[in-house]
Parts: sequence; structure tokens; C-alpha cells
Amino acid sequence: MGSEMEPLLLAWSYFRRRKFQLCADLCTQMLEKSPYDQAAWILKARALTEMVYVDEIDVDQEGIAEIILDENAIAQVPRPGTSLKIPGTNQTGGPSPAVRPVTQAGRPITGFLRPSTQSGRPGTMEQAIRTPRTAYTARPITSSSGRFVRLGTALFEYIFHHENDVKTALDLAALSTEHSQYKDWWWKVQIGKCYYRLGMYREAEKQFKSALKQQEMVDTFLYLAKVYVSLDQPVTALNLFKQGLDKFPGEVTLLCGIARIYEEMNNMSSASEYYKEVLKQDSTHVEAIACIGSNHFYSDQPEIALRFYRRLLQMGVYNCQLLNNLGLCCFYAQQYDMTLTSFERALSLAENEEEAADVWYNLGHVAVGIGDASLAHQCFRLALVNNNSHAEAYNNLAVLEMRKGHVEQARALLQTASSLAPHMYEPHFNFATISDKIGDLQRSYVAARKSEAAFPDHVDTQHLITQLRQHFAML
Repeated sequence: MGSEMEPLLLAWSYFRRRKFQLCADLCTQMLEKSPYDQAAWILKARALTEMVYVDEIDVDQEGIAEIILDENAIAQVPRPGTSLKIPGTNQTGGPSPAVRPVTQAGRPITGFLRPSTQSGRPGTMEQAIRTPRTAYTARPITSSSGRFVRLGTALFEYIFHHENDVKTALDLAALSTEHSQYKDWWWKVQIGKCYYRLGMYREAEKQFKSALKQQEMVDTFLYLAKVYVSLDQPVTALNLFKQGLDKFPGEVTLLCGIARIYEEMNNMSSASEYYKEVLKQDSTHVEAIACIGSNHFYSDQPEIALRFYRRLLQMGVYNCQLLNNLGLCCFYAQQYDMTLTSFERALSLAENEEEAADVWYNLGHVAVGIGDASLAHQCFRLALVNNNSHAEAYNNLAVLEMRKGHVEQARALLQTASSLAPHMYEPHFNFATISDKIGDLQRSYVAARKSEAAFPDHVDTQHLITQLRQHFAML
């Protein structure tokens, strides 16, 4: 009697251990011997799908075509608190850009990197090309399809995820729905996913609503809310999430969805409340802990933020970003013995040059805080060596150059910073101030207007504009 394992069981074992390539190769060998073995076909399709699987609920990858050539009409002047895509309509008691950095879309930077949170919605083709895009997901992989028991469902997932052939997947889902006499909610969800991927949001909405009538599932609520967010209807998405919570009380993904939307609408107090609700249900939810910690840090409570980040460290999260945040919290909480140690560890864990640039930038802030201008200058230079597009480092370097009396060098650095990050008000304001001091009033006024557009409530900018208008009136 041989000691070899049954090939199908061995392939299934590989699949369970996430060795998908070995599983697919073994299934191919079995299919060469028995081409009509459905179990082998299903397992191979699943293995190939899992190799490229990304959770559709969380990933919202808007390509350049979707951003620039979007034909979905949205209100040009929406009511305050009802839009995610028009900056300035979401000011509902959130922190100002003077306290918390903002993205291109005018929303505060979140405490947890998610697809589309850093990029916002670029307004020009140039910004769209520069916008970083990522395929990582903030949400744990779910078994949202949960029905790989039949060849048809496995085939759909293979076509949709592995081949990325949305049209063929849509045809298969439509035929399957028709075959099931329109009574199978799962196929309706898949049709909705295809319509969403094709940018046909209203058709996707109909399919998800029809699926919810037949079978209420958490994932369907999440898909439908995603459609409403794409249509720039955050209030409708919030109401839908709350309906979902009536059916599934305490569901973490729904609570987290509400918190994310409030955060994007700059309503930090409500976002924090819902993140706290998430932690009541799941005390190890990394995103909720990180976002609450970030909110406390920007609310001038570094000691409390330090507790949240330390909790993440205790949970086993050990990366550059966390140690970077810990270093800043220790510095502002006056725990100086831990500050440099945290930054040193963050530098050793940096996976790419952008992460290293952020650490050097924060070290520059520490140097400014202790009054060492020479060290600060070196740190900001090192940040630019690692990331030549770091607008904040250009801005701060310009301020240091200005203190040394190097006016032209400071102006050149500020122009670079403002071209790299037109949504930041600081480079515009600093350039306007320097131009005003050297008598270049026209350029000063243009830069001040740009600063006002980026941050309308900035008092110093308003004073400078008023002063310049008085100068022009006297001419």
C-alpha cells in the first residue's frame, strides 16, 4: 500500500495552505488524465482566482479614464454636508488645514491608508497622473462569494477576477440569473458588481436592491453603499448603512463604513463615535484604533494618541508608519527618551523611499522643535533625496532658507512646493509673504489668492490680501 496522498486531497491541502500555484499545477495534472473531473476544474478555478483576488467591496480603484471622463452629473453647488467631491461643502466642525493636513480633495488625511483616501478626486489630468494608486485593501478578505460549490459560480469568479473580462462575466451572470428564474440573489449581486465595474451605477443599484429584497446580506449593503458613494450621495449611503445595522446589529463592517463616510465629510466627532462603536464590537480592529489615535493626535492630545498606537504595537503591528507616529507622539508628549529610538526603528523598517522620506521629514520637525536649524536643514534635505516630490519638505526648507536670508532660493523652493501640491495653502502663503517683503506685490497677490482658495478661513492670508488691496488702491 503506497503512502502517497490522493491527488485531489493533496491539491485541496495546498489550497487550504494558500499554496495556490502548487494547487493549480496538481489540478492540471489531474485534468490531463481526467478532463471531465468537475471537482478538479472547480479547485483549479478557485486557486487561480485566489492568486489575484482583491476584495471588491473595499477597493475602489478609479483610473484616469473614470476620473477625467466621468459622465455622471453631480450637483455643482450641493448643500453643505451632502457631497464628498466638492471641497468646502463638507466643513461640519472638522479640523482646519492649519491643524491637520488635507488631500487634493480638501479632506483631512485619515489615520489609516485606504484606497482612494490619499488621492481624493484630482481635478486635472496632470494631478490624476500624479495621483498614487494602490490595490491594497483595508478590509480583511471576506468569503463574500461563499458559494464556490458549483462550477458556474467558480467559473464566474475566475472570469471576473483572473481574466478581468467583465463583459463575459456579465453575460454568464445574466444567463445564470435567467436560468434560476430571477430568484437567485447571488447572481444578481454578481451582475451588480459587473455593472459597477463598467461604471453603470444606476443599473448596479437596481440589481443590488433586487438582491436585498430576496436575501438581506451584509455584503450587499456594502456594495450598494459603494454605489451611492460613487454617485456622490453620502447621506443616502449613511441611511443605507443604518438600515443594515437594524438587520445586523453591531456588524463591524457596517459601523466602519459609516465612520469612513463621516471622516470623508470632515465630521471627525461623529467618525470617532462610530470608530469607538467598532472597538466595542471588535477590540482588535486596526483601522478603528489607528483612526482614533490619529484624531487624538491632531486634537492636541498626543498622550492619548500614544496609548492607541502602543495598543497596535502590543497587537503585533510592527511597521514603519506605526513607529513614525509613535515617534511624533512621544516628542509632542515630551517623552524625549523614546522619540529618537522610535524614528531609528522606523527608518530601519522603511520598505521604500517614500516611507523613509516621511521619517526624515518628521525628524526635521523634531530638530526645529529643539531649535537645531542645521539638523533640521539636513533632515529636510534627506527627505527630498528619498522623495523628490515631497512638497511639505520643500516648504519647510524654504522657511529655513528664508531665515538665513536666502530669498531667491526660498522663493524657488516655494514655487516647487506649490506646483507639487496646489491643494496646500502654506507654500502659497509663504510665497506671498516673501514677495510682499521684497516689493513684488503682483505675485504676492496672486499667491495670496491661491492660498485663500485652498484655505478660505486663514486669517493671515485675509489680512495680507486686505493690505495688498490697500496698496493697489493707493497707486
